[in-house]
Amino acid sequence: MDSIEIEFLAEKAPVTIVPNFTHDKLYLISGDVGPFTAGLPVEVPLWLGINLRQRGKCRLVAPEWMDVEKLTEKKEEEKQSKVFTQMPCEHYLIVTQLLLSSAPEDIPNAQQIKTLVKDIWDLRISKLRSSVAEFIESEGTHATLDRLTLLEINSVRPFLPHAFDQLHRLSKSAHGSNLSQTTQDIQY
Repeated sequence: MDSIEIEFLAEKAPVTIVPNFTHDKLYLISGDVGPFTAGLPVEVPLWLGINLRQRGKCRLVAPEWMDVEKLTEKKEEEKQSKVFTQMPCEHYLIVTQLLLSSAPEDIPNAQQIKTLVKDIWDLRISKLRSSVAEFIESEGTHATLDRLTLLEINSVRPFLPHAFDQLHRLSKSAHGSNLSQTTQDIQY
């Protein structure tokens, strides 16, 4: 799965909008949304919310977790924990980027939120890289990836198979040289 597919999945996340129009319920393949009443909040998929916002048909409402105080707490929790913490949204980085790029004026403290989410991402990626390094050094054969998001897993996925191939080659060559050394010792 690549980042475009992950973004596609993230666009299905629910978001609240405040429409400035009235319309009956929409019957979509993914489920029904609406009805839309001007001034009353309604939950829609992110892709629809962004589309309506771009056409000037609504105002986007920041998700509950997209708050400076809550993100600051999450950042501190992530810093203090040796393991990955549960994120408030499976696609927190993509949802933040999409909302802030399409409607920064709808999101209170947009710049602070952008910085906090980037800091959380950096902390988690740093933790992930060090976990991967420890895993490779310990010559582990399997690992659990609890509480990682798809995008975080996808960020290390390209180099992991290559690293394991190199380790396998090194261990085979080391095992082969030990075997040949043992054979030489027996012959003499």
